[in-house]
Amino acid sequence: MRRASCASNRAHLTHILQNISSHTIHLRHVNYNIRLTHLLCCLILCCCSLKTFATPREYRAVWLTTYLGLDWPKKPATTPAGVERQKEELRQMLDRYVAANLNTVFVQARMRSTTAYRSMYEPWDEAFTGTPEKEPLYDPLAFAVEECHKRGLECHAWVVAFPICKVPTEKKLGKRSLPKKRPELCQRCGDLWMMDPGVPGTAEYLAAICKEIVQNYDVDGIHLDYIRYPEKEVRFNDAKTYSKYGKKQNKAAWRRANVTRCVKAIHTAIKSVRPWVRLSCAPIGKHADLPRQSSYGWNAYSAVSQEAQEWLRTGLMDALFPMMYFDGKHFYPFAVDWQENCYGRPVVPGLGIYFLNRQQRDWSLEVVQRQMNVVRNIGMGGQAFFRSEFLLNNEKGLYDWVQRYFYKEPAMTPAMTWADNTPPAAPNVRIKLGHRTLVMEWDAVADATPIYYNVYRIDSPGAAPKRLAHKLHTTSCRYSPALPVLMHSQYAVTAVDAYGNESALIPIGASFSATEAAIRIDEKVKKASVCLWGKK
Repeated sequence: MRRASCASNRAHLTHILQNISSHTIHLRHVNYNIRLTHLLCCLILCCCSLKTFATPREYRAVWLTTYLGLDWPKKPATTPAGVERQKEELRQMLDRYVAANLNTVFVQARMRSTTAYRSMYEPWDEAFTGTPEKEPLYDPLAFAVEECHKRGLECHAWVVAFPICKVPTEKKLGKRSLPKKRPELCQRCGDLWMMDPGVPGTAEYLAAICKEIVQNYDVDGIHLDYIRYPEKEVRFNDAKTYSKYGKKQNKAAWRRANVTRCVKAIHTAIKSVRPWVRLSCAPIGKHADLPRQSSYGWNAYSAVSQEAQEWLRTGLMDALFPMMYFDGKHFYPFAVDWQENCYGRPVVPGLGIYFLNRQQRDWSLEVVQRQMNVVRNIGMGGQAFFRSEFLLNNEKGLYDWVQRYFYKEPAMTPAMTWADNTPPAAPNVRIKLGHRTLVMEWDAVADATPIYYNVYRIDSPGAAPKRLAHKLHTTSCRYSPALPVLMHSQYAVTAVDAYGNESALIPIGASFSATEAAIRIDEKVKKASVCLWGKK
């Protein structure tokens, strides 16, 4: 039912957009000075009036930037006390993500050919110690993965693909810098270095980097950033590379094929280790010019050689997080285009929440609220926030609104049904009733992938299950409800495999009405229950 409703909403919104564009063309002919952005108000009002669905499966993601310590760590550390401060800083950030019911964190693991983890290929980044190549007293990526998983958060390793370090950093790193180790893969572009996608070895190198992460760290995904050619402002000259490898192909098509070759190599490498690890990327927020809406020269396909929608169609990407750091006619038509070309996989708009900041564009909160409502109502795969600092700083009250209203209930991330759609068996659950405590135990479910467990409470027939615990890796759970009457609700434990498939929800336990349950508890507990309701 929900899928059909979303399809209907998408068709309705597309029709509105088409009408808006055609009306705009007509209005220009009769000299009315009405802009498309004003007419988009019709779209926004329509979407905000649509029915809000029950909590969907969706990504609720945030980019956590380690480059220059923009989000974390704020200060380098070379002593045990300093390391503990860095760790506690991250713990507090993750706690706040959980409090707002986020479910996915992109932790920047490869910055500019430097890393936040121990690598046999590349040196440590300076963000953690203040000195390039210096090894910190702990492994930041391993710590981040462990702490995310403790809280039920997915942790995706964010890998910046083609940009390398700036020239001063390259000189500091010396022989350990990528331009010195693999000069055939690199191009100097003014004061910075870039990897050259046209050199076949670039794909092999990046695939090895990503495979190393998946082999050594229990990450839930690899998230690629800047997997594209540079913007025209960067002085990137690949004429020699094209002369050597281009074979007189159309250069634009050749460039797109080069980027796709890198994506394919990375996909093959990580799936060979753990096929359920999700591969995603952050393409430019507009895929291409639309029939009735220009991208004004800035799009993924023709400007920077990213054929991201084709990566979804051919199965190279499990999800896209396009950087839709725009509004109005630059946002809504392209959001609909992404969704209409998602090929059954999540496309999750990256929202430019940094524009809420007064020193940026000073957006009002309503701009981001409208965007979030629209993308949910047209059935997109969730929302992602760039970046962490602006979310946790509660710019214009965004964090408060997300926590109290938009993400009021937790949500699971979308299952990878295109890779595997067979749910695991439901656990065999036993419940023991103690003094104001329920003890649930179950047998471990055997599966070809790692399994975790969710625990639910069902308070009445037909009521939506309330998730009490999620991503448990144990086979037991103790629960003490605030109201004693809830001891007699029904409960269920489900198994979830690494692809996100969840077993059937089978309620067990006594099923009493609130009145019957109250009769069954002793007089003392009844009084406590009455007091909890505020009656005297």
